[in-house]
Amino acid sequence: MNTLLIFIGCGLVTYFSRASFILFGDRVKLPETVQRSLAYVAPATFAAIMVPAVLGDDGLANLVPPSPQVGAIVIAGFAIAKTRNMAVALGAGMISLWLLQWVGL
Repeated sequence: MNTLLIFIGCGLVTYFSRASFILFGDRVKLPETVQRSLAYVAPATFAAIMVPAVLGDDGLANLVPPSPQVGAIVIAGFAIAKTRNMAVALGAGMISLWLLQWVGL
């Protein structure tokens, strides 16, 4: 019973913390430093997801050529440098990864 109450409590806290941005977002002005730092959330999240996927469980073992992960990360890096758009870089990286794996690299 305690576990169920913990899950319900965590769900309510999560729901109301996210709903507060919708309900009070126009009334509360975030400081300029917070607004600037929010621009780095997407790249930091992308790096947190991609670095373990590229490096693997055993560290740098996946970086030996030919590696489709390294090729896809390089292509995604060129895409983000050219377009400055995270969605384009993510799409270019995923498509190139699938194509490189399909080719058998």
